[in-house]
Amino acid sequence: MGTGQEQVLTSDGAVKSGLDSRSSIWTSNTAVLIYMALGTVILHAIVGNRYGFHRDELATLDDARHLAWGYPAYPPVTPFFGRISLILFGTSLSGFRFFASLAHGATVVLAGLMARDLGGKRNAQFLAGAVCLPYAIGGGALMQYVSFDFFAWVLTAYFMVRLLKTENPRWWIAIGASIGFGMLSKYAICFFVAGIVVGLLFTDARRYLKSKWLWIGIAVALLMFLPNLLWQVQHQFASLDLLRVIHARDVRRGDTNSFLRDQLRTAFLPVPLVLAGLYFYFFSRQAGRFRIVGWMYAITLLIFAIAKAKSYYLYPAYPMIYAGGAVWVEGWLATLRHWAAVTIWSITWTLVACVAIFIIAFNLPIAPVNSRWFQMSLMVGQPEFRAEFGWPEMVQEVARIRDSLAPEERAHLGILADDTGEAGAVNLYGTQYGLPRAISGINSNWQRGYGNPPPQTLIVVGQAREAADRNFAGCRLAGHLWDRYGVKTDEMGWSPDIFVCGPPRSGWPEFWKHFKYYG
Repeated sequence: MGTGQEQVLTSDGAVKSGLDSRSSIWTSNTAVLIYMALGTVILHAIVGNRYGFHRDELATLDDARHLAWGYPAYPPVTPFFGRISLILFGTSLSGFRFFASLAHGATVVLAGLMARDLGGKRNAQFLAGAVCLPYAIGGGALMQYVSFDFFAWVLTAYFMVRLLKTENPRWWIAIGASIGFGMLSKYAICFFVAGIVVGLLFTDARRYLKSKWLWIGIAVALLMFLPNLLWQVQHQFASLDLLRVIHARDVRRGDTNSFLRDQLRTAFLPVPLVLAGLYFYFFSRQAGRFRIVGWMYAITLLIFAIAKAKSYYLYPAYPMIYAGGAVWVEGWLATLRHWAAVTIWSITWTLVACVAIFIIAFNLPIAPVNSRWFQMSLMVGQPEFRAEFGWPEMVQEVARIRDSLAPEERAHLGILADDTGEAGAVNLYGTQYGLPRAISGINSNWQRGYGNPPPQTLIVVGQAREAADRNFAGCRLAGHLWDRYGVKTDEMGWSPDIFVCGPPRSGWPEFWKHFKYYG
């Protein structure tokens, strides 16, 4: 029985489905891109709860319970979505990660749509989306601000392509809104905006400088960012202090030394596709009107290299380059003989599939703990898996120590945590043991103070013996960090001991004044 559908292999190696006039929206190119994106979201939902909360997620979860227009570690978007996750899913780990995986999944669709607007047909759209799958799979595995930052950059690039394709200046409003959202996600989008500014000055797009819609778009971005800016003013620009500390640490440790070299390694598949994309934007006649997109990448790359940024800061700029590269490759293959085009497409899709499988195998929490597969994941995929273990056991040990104290020591008890993971873990898991909320001097925790009345007995987690004795009176060793799986976590390597101490030697007000730090 006939289906009314005919498949035709075109000269560029694409499989074209002939659905005549009955073509369905469910089988359109955009629909297939959406299916690809949903596949990553579903994958994260299935495997996302295999290990535990990451240290950074515990911090975000804690901040989500204290909504504000800003935090030292990040702008407000990520805790906001964390709060929605708490409302919808409770403290479900996979639920907490849902919006991050959704944000990354959406970039797969946007990359494919950019390829379409750049003139790409079916294969170019699918290639642009598929090459972004590793980002969606690896990056969407954790609830972190980089997911929403990534989405904001790609959305901004998509709106820019729409502006240049349609020549409708009203798209500047959408561009402004996406930049405003990006500023509320991670401040690094400022460097991407610098690329847009330079591109406007050095390409034909400078004609938009006279458009009122450009300035309306700028106003929209500033208006969206204003509440966070006011928060920064009220808190003496705490985020700038944190960024200075973190950047100095990264430079000191050498984490920024290989920024340019790492771009070749971290572009996943596609150094050839990146080169094709840059050629497309800067030299192709077909892409004349889209030249600004090439500048957006090049200027951002240059600024990050000069500023000694970490490698992953530039990741969000790649989908727009992949889209241009996919369009150029599709056009080039259309000029080759049929067998050559089919061969190259086959090799390309095989490589895309292999990279996706590698990312799934080594960057998602699916390997049995402590298996050889798990150890390989720590080495070649995701060393941060170590930061997802030991938190419930740490809180259990703190509760055991609390229960061992004399009644007078328990009467005014505080739990002092050294880092955001330890504080977040106590605040998440401690409720089942009746533990007080943790106090800490790190990031947002310092702003929340040490409580009233001040604690007179402290369970100190995460500090070395020397620091504990220097800061607090009468410290004694009371326990050790442990993990039921035997995974050597960072906390166990840094400061595995837990102490019971008296109050600060200098008194709480004086001690707290100098206890603020960032990490």
